[in-house]
Amino acid sequence: MRLVLDARTATHHFPGIGRYVANLAQAMVPLLREGEELVLLRDPTQPSSWDLTILTRKRVQVVDVPLSPFSLGQQWSVPRLLHHLGADVYHSPYYLMPYCPGVPVVVTVYDLIPLLFPWLASTTARLLFRWTMALALRTAFHVIAISEATRRDLRAFFRLSPQKVTTVPLAVAPNFRPPPSTEVERVRRKYVLSNDYVLYLGINKPHKNLVRLVEAWGQIRDSKSPIRHSQLVIAGAWDSRYPEPQQRAAALGLENAIRFLGPVAEEDLTALYGGAVLFVFPSQCEGFGLPVLEAMACGTPVACANISSLPEVGGDAVLYFDPADVEAIAEALRQAMVDPGLRAKLRERGLARAAQFSWRRTAQETLHLYREALK
Repeated sequence: MRLVLDARTATHHFPGIGRYVANLAQAMVPLLREGEELVLLRDPTQPSSWDLTILTRKRVQVVDVPLSPFSLGQQWSVPRLLHHLGADVYHSPYYLMPYCPGVPVVVTVYDLIPLLFPWLASTTARLLFRWTMALALRTAFHVIAISEATRRDLRAFFRLSPQKVTTVPLAVAPNFRPPPSTEVERVRRKYVLSNDYVLYLGINKPHKNLVRLVEAWGQIRDSKSPIRHSQLVIAGAWDSRYPEPQQRAAALGLENAIRFLGPVAEEDLTALYGGAVLFVFPSQCEGFGLPVLEAMACGTPVACANISSLPEVGGDAVLYFDPADVEAIAEALRQAMVDPGLRAKLRERGLARAAQFSWRRTAQETLHLYREALK
């Protein structure tokens, strides 16, 4: 039985999906049954943080496919390859995929943000997203949603039957754990960080709500509390189309109080999380919210928005706030930062909560869906 996982998204262009694909593939390898073979499709022309070839061994094959998921050529090239490989099931982790692959298909969906926040995309982009997503869902034998929130959205927008969609949550890689103090100090020196910084990690797209976070930080800085000497660190991929967070920080005179780091090296992430006194995540919509889980796994207390999938991830281990209310964000920051007892409680609960998610479980449930597709 040949199980094909399309890993062409394990590239720098798809940092979140790439992390999902790489961790899923690695976790599935030891769970393969006798007679099962995992085939990974890889695009060798694109830079990647993940070397899938290290997974090559008995019953695992990596096949180079120099075609982007955005390429029209995949519509005939990938089905032809699947036929040549003798594929029994094909898993696409992205909705831009071959829509007539000739074998049973499993598709993973992360979120429907272009439909939930239509003002974030042009009319053409929204229509194209809805059309291609509908094609992917129609092609799929089964759909994986990474959260109950995404599963609900899929059923609401596309009227999928409950039997066709299964929630399979994400997890964190094993390296996300409380870092040693030497690593924390190294990262602090490398990025010139204060000893009491608050961290946000993620992209700067509008639904991430960074303008309100900047405004909330400005309120804290205006107070007479010692908090005003702390540093807000905003890190992660930066889309130049959305400069508003930096512009708002400049308008409020917060250039010295907020550090915009941009992308951070993979090997620095654990220590960056672990060195923060608090991780804050004000996003207005998330398919899952992996940074929240990663921060908890690193032993960092978390304050985050109380919407979408985030309560599914955080459970009772985080401090929640209304992401539409700047005052509420500021109060949550203030409350967590002045109360070491609260931070200690959040840290303990966060570590326990993060331990409930595992890539082994994600891989087991995904393999089960592959096998169901072949019955």
